[in-house]
Amino acid sequence: MSDQNRPQEHNSLSMMYGTYADVLFVLFPFLVIAMQRLWDGNVYETLMRADLSIAATIMAGLAIGKFVLGLVTNRDLGRYKERIVFFIALTLFVVLGPTIILMLSIVGNTEVPGFVAFVQPVLLIVAISLYTTAVSISNILVREGAGAGEGADSRPAGEREQGRPGPAPLELPRKTGNDSF
Repeated sequence: MSDQNRPQEHNSLSMMYGTYADVLFVLFPFLVIAMQRLWDGNVYETLMRADLSIAATIMAGLAIGKFVLGLVTNRDLGRYKERIVFFIALTLFVVLGPTIILMLSIVGNTEVPGFVAFVQPVLLIVAISLYTTAVSISNILVREGAGAGEGADSRPAGEREQGRPGPAPLELPRKTGNDSF
């Protein structure tokens, strides 16, 4: 493996650990609740409560936040706008909407249909997948916006400082005491 790939591999590995640490942190309280219900012998009841929908809603909200972060990070990344907006809409349509509807239906009804036991875990898995995708996309866009994008000088900072001068700073007229609005 070359020395150039090691920092990129280290960043990817750190990003993966950070992403899954976020997922575990969000899921930890729900794991504790599920373990208590399993201890009490209520395995099926765990899947029929709104806990998994709540966890999926939290993960979907975090994913939307990461997608928006990737969208607003750098104006030069406008070419990715449609893709990011697509992932935001996908998250809203596939996860956030159904989980909120399920939560309201489970809490409001006395009898919960059996399909809920299968739908909630699937929605949670999809939400986790969208969150990890959002983190990856956000980090790629931030990395590109930080110096590897179009028109950016991708040389190390030391070479830029010693090389040709950068663009001239923008000169704005100063406000004097006689100026009025």
